[in-house]
Amino acid sequence: AGTLFRQEARQQAERLGLTGTARLEANGDLRQEAAGDADALQDYINWCRTGPDGTHVRQVEVLDGELQGFDRFMELR
Repeated sequence: AGTLFRQEARQQAERLGLTGTARLEANGDLRQEAAGDADALQDYINWCRTGPDGTHVRQVEVLDGELQGFDRFMELR
């Protein structure tokens, strides 16, 4: 499910015009960094709370951080 979520997260972020990364952590958590328009970010966070069909989201934690200057949204392994 982690790979499916990561792929869908990238596609959703691209649709919203966001840049950043999605990486599956060793413990199975999906860590994402996203940057872009505030409204688009909120839409993305809302999407992350439910995720794609066939996935189960236990928790979404949102933290502010420094902008990383990504030029697109990438899936990292």
